[in-house]
Amino acid sequence: MTNSVENRLASLGLTLPTPAAPAANYVPFVIDDGYLFVSGQLPMGPDGLAFKGKLGETFNIPDGQEAARLCGLNILAQAKAALGDFDRLKQLVKLGGFVNATPDFVDHPVVINGASDLMAAVLEERGQHARFAVGCSGLPFGAAVEVDALFSIE
Repeated sequence: MTNSVENRLASLGLTLPTPAAPAANYVPFVIDDGYLFVSGQLPMGPDGLAFKGKLGETFNIPDGQEAARLCGLNILAQAKAALGDFDRLKQLVKLGGFVNATPDFVDHPVVINGASDLMAAVLEERGQHARFAVGCSGLPFGAAVEVDALFSIE
């Protein structure tokens, strides 16, 4: 699976970022009883936080989807750091998506599709998952989106 995941990332023109260090008193991931829990990931790019602001004000839906996709890449980077490679990943069980949005913004699920679509493209059938997508009044450091993940592992 490692080569296939990495080949699919390469075919999409994507490379995994360096996993971000925790910003507070938590760890980036926990492995317990056949599961890998990945803490919420922000849209961190090579130059730091890539999307700072609110959907419906600073960003439109395509921007939000790109922010969510970047969160997804950071989730995959944390998963690889946790497991050493992708061979132990059995299934993406669930994604949780938070969208920093104005009170009248209602397209949170469409924004989080950026992360969901990435997982489906990279992990194929193992990337099909349950999910939630909610709006909130703010996220750490003013990030536009935050996404966390739960994987089953071998």
